[in-house]
Amino acid sequence: MDWPIAEVARMSGVTARTLRHYDEIGLLPPVRIGANGHRYYGQAQLLRLQQILVLRALGLGLPEIGRVLAEQVDEVEALRGHHRRLLAERDRLDTLAGTVSRTIADLERSRKDGTAMTAINRPENLFEGVEPSQYLQSLRDFPEHAEEVVRTVAGMSPQDVEAGQRERTAQMIRLAELMAAGHAAGAAPVQAEVDVQYRALTALRAVTADEYRAIGRACVDNAAWHAAYEAVAPGLAAYQRDAIAAYADARLA
Repeated sequence: MDWPIAEVARMSGVTARTLRHYDEIGLLPPVRIGANGHRYYGQAQLLRLQQILVLRALGLGLPEIGRVLAEQVDEVEALRGHHRRLLAERDRLDTLAGTVSRTIADLERSRKDGTAMTAINRPENLFEGVEPSQYLQSLRDFPEHAEEVVRTVAGMSPQDVEAGQRERTAQMIRLAELMAAGHAAGAAPVQAEVDVQYRALTALRAVTADEYRAIGRACVDNAAWHAAYEAVAPGLAAYQRDAIAAYADARLA
């Protein structure tokens, strides 16, 4: 049995336009094209579409998905591999959900009785369940920097990677404390923190003023970054963006 593109779109939730695009790039050709010009898909194509959607959910881009599908030999073994990755991702998301839940409770308790956040005492807790792969994916708008991060991380031990993550979290918390104390984004203590961040970036590669401003805007515009900052303190993403803009205007212009 063959299904027309409209029916496949309805069943899968993928738009007909996307299905046509998958055909155009050779990722998912239809089994046939009718006399009316409509695309039709068979069972094999539906199974392939399932794999494409699974791999997309796991964060792979279309070129990577094409390579994975081209290299696989046995569909059942390939699906077993996808299944294992999905289970691992489920466990990671469960951990991340627990992290966010604890942070919410911590913030509510802190606001109610004025006690310090437990997460600030152990800042690594804020990012339990967040993996380096998510950080690298969030750097998609800065490919040159992402390449340097990949090269650097490849030469680091797991302990060094974890220490780096803790330091980045600690930087965010220090910035949140300055924000809570009422310091403007351009104030000297804030700019000192931003200078530490900038020097860490330029230790990997040169970063221009315009690129640094773009990185600052990504703190708000990039969903993953925004969520990470807001998990520390509401408004911190915009505060970081403004602090970076002030730093670029004052020191990099």
